[in-house]
Amino acid sequence: MMSSQQRLFSRYAKDIKPGKLEWIGLRPAHYQPMQVQQQAQALQGLGLEGDHRSGKTPGSGRQITLISQEYIRQIAHFTGRQTVAPELLRRNLVISGINLTALRYQRFQIGTAVFEATALCHPCSRMDKALGQGGLVAMLGHGGLCAKIITSGTITVGDVVTVMTPQGELF
Repeated sequence: MMSSQQRLFSRYAKDIKPGKLEWIGLRPAHYQPMQVQQQAQALQGLGLEGDHRSGKTPGSGRQITLISQEYIRQIAHFTGRQTVAPELLRRNLVISGINLTALRYQRFQIGTAVFEATALCHPCSRMDKALGQGGLVAMLGHGGLCAKIITSGTITVGDVVTVMTPQGELF
């Protein structure tokens, strides 16, 4: 049974233009630096192979985290920086050219893997340490999304991000 929000978001899914995978980062262990990758294996129900969250809570709605390049530019603006390195934000994937909020509750494909966006990915107090005082506030509303992996597959920087119909077909 879909919630009213899920019904609302799915009504407009066909209008979401494709995006592009710009960056992949894995966290090998809690509090460890991100490792930038050109390619990763998305494991159904688990997470990204090599990421510390993979398999931690099977079936969780937070198997991966993603943020948009456009949100990163906003965060840079609000923190007074020219740029913000994606690894500082500790999200797994950076995508561009797509309204990230519109992906909420949607299934989408990157490479050969299928994901389902579940919840907003709220920033934590560690963002003040990573970005300086006010980092958390700069990220409010721009923290990205959490998602689960529906179908295992390979994702590669440069892959297209495409929204799927509720029947699993690409729009």
